[in-house]
Amino acid sequence: MTDKTTPAPLPTAPGRVVWCQGHAFVREDARWVGLDDRGRPRSLTDADLRRRGWSLTRATR
Repeated sequence: MTDKTTPAPLPTAPGRVVWCQGHAFVREDARWVGLDDRGRPRSLTDADLRRRGWSLTRATR
């Protein structure tokens, strides 16, 4: 997501990967599945990702 005024649509194909707050999330059915900071499974909806911010590439530090 490069422009915050007009966010790009989230990819919807199963197996697609997006990055959110430094963590990779993979599309599985209607949810995004990944791990939290402690390595526990976490699933997010499309709305969750939009609120938190996401990108198609990992942010560099």
